[in-house]
Amino acid sequence: MKQHVTPYLTFNGNAREAISFYQNVFGGEIADIQSFGEANYETPPGMEERIMHARLQNGSMLVMFSDNFSGTEPKAGSQISLALELNNKKEIEELYLKLKEEGTAEMELQDTFWGATFAKVTDKFGITWDLNLHNE
Repeated sequence: MKQHVTPYLTFNGNAREAISFYQNVFGGEIADIQSFGEANYETPPGMEERIMHARLQNGSMLVMFSDNFSGTEPKAGSQISLALELNNKKEIEELYLKLKEEGTAEMELQDTFWGATFAKVTDKFGITWDLNLHNE
């Protein structure tokens, strides 16, 4: 990946599952996992095992995770699309296939009029990814 992207993704109690899924997709190391129960402040009952903060890093790519704390369910995808500029054909094809597994290809992987290979994929957690590879 060419650019640094730092999204912070919030889930409704399934952040651990999401972290595992994204590590499988992107590789890298999971770090700084802290549950609400480990935090140094009062946590409502039933929230102790939920993720307060975690990081997944592979090179310059960083994604942060949390379960929601407010008691309201976050809207899937939060209406945010995360853009990744990729290095080569193999990388874009692999990410595309992994992200669309149990998800939806909003725009199939294809060559575009702006001189790039591009796909828009909403993964199984409702997060939308714009995958872009400039054809040189």
